[in-house]
Amino acid sequence: MQNTYNIYIKSIAVTFVIAMLFSCKGKLNEVRSFELLQDGPQAIGQEINLFYTDSGKVVANLKSAKLKDYSNQEFPYREFPDGLTVDFFDDSNKKNTVYADYGIIYEPTGLIDLQGNVKIVTSDSTIVYAEQLYYDQQKQWVFTDQPYTALFPSGSTTNGEGFDSNKDFTKFLSRSDVGVMYLEEEEK
Repeated sequence: MQNTYNIYIKSIAVTFVIAMLFSCKGKLNEVRSFELLQDGPQAIGQEINLFYTDSGKVVANLKSAKLKDYSNQEFPYREFPDGLTVDFFDDSNKKNTVYADYGIIYEPTGLIDLQGNVKIVTSDSTIVYAEQLYYDQQKQWVFTDQPYTALFPSGSTTNGEGFDSNKDFTKFLSRSDVGVMYLEEEEK
């Protein structure tokens, strides 16, 4: 009787192990689908309204219909596939605004890539239009190699093939430009 009981227990154990092995086979595609998600975003946000502060003071306000966070990647970044609007506030609380159809922020380099109908409006009413602009957060520098149009408060306009500028557009270095500039003469 004991021998029959041992055989019965062993056959149950073998059946259980075989059932476990076969049950995993059908789930292989499901397990592989988790691997595919590693290339996808870590998080997706809708109707984003972020405030960046420094010492309790708002320095920027970012709004976007959609944010995809890829900070789980080897080269982390955040993507704004449906466009974004960013208001920047300086120490005097003057506002500069940036609009773009698409944006991406590369975390390790601090570089922001804005694409599609990019428009910058500064606090002194300077307006810059371009199809693509970059902003270096560390150097606080705006630049592009793409065609652009700039409208200055004085009524001056310029069209060019790229520029470099500080974030306030007080140092504006244009490459290969054509435009109308109004200059004030110094009184003698």
